[in-house]
Amino acid sequence: MEEEAAKATKRKKNVAVEEKEEKKGVCYLSRIPPHLKPLKLRHLLSQYGDVLRVYLVPEDPAARKRRKRAGGNTGKNFTEGWVEFSKKSDAKHVAKLLNGEPMGGKRRSAYYYDLWNIKYLRKFKWNHLTEEIAYRKAVHDQKLAAEISAAKRERDFYLARVDQSKTIKAIQEKKKRKAGDEAGPQDETSRKTLRRFSQTKSVGKSEEDQATRLDLKVLAGVFVQNEEQT
Repeated sequence: MEEEAAKATKRKKNVAVEEKEEKKGVCYLSRIPPHLKPLKLRHLLSQYGDVLRVYLVPEDPAARKRRKRAGGNTGKNFTEGWVEFSKKSDAKHVAKLLNGEPMGGKRRSAYYYDLWNIKYLRKFKWNHLTEEIAYRKAVHDQKLAAEISAAKRERDFYLARVDQSKTIKAIQEKKKRKAGDEAGPQDETSRKTLRRFSQTKSVGKSEEDQATRLDLKVLAGVFVQNEEQT
């Protein structure tokens, strides 16, 4: 009996919570002006109804860095947001009244000339937002993991190519050194100048010279004999 009573009490509480949640309304802001913070947004919208929760999506850190490098404002900006009202009627009234209208405030305000971009989300509850945030975070984490994995693959490929290039270069240098060692002595001998002299053979008496000299001797003898006889 006690367990049944506890279960019944729990069901009643759940029903009461669901009814309370059902009365709430959520508005979506598609653009948040620069310098507009959640506390200031709550202050601006509280005059139209009871604001329960405010959630603004911060901008991408990379975009903030680029803006700072370009000389823009260094503050933290937001891209979009959700505002929960305690009553649906208030959320509907705010969206209908403010959408497309100037945000106003003090004339010196940074968002004085900005327009409201606000819309009532029918049948949308805050738990849907938390689920959406969790889903976006999971998608972002998955995308980030994929980018990191791709960067690691590119790094590993680059390092592998560098190692391969070093190995090939070392092999080529080793081959050049080996070829230089083998060709070294040949190059030295080839660089030596071998001077060759044409050898002149000793000139001997040819048969014609001997025959001529013999003839001269014979003639000389003949002339001598003739002179003696005369």
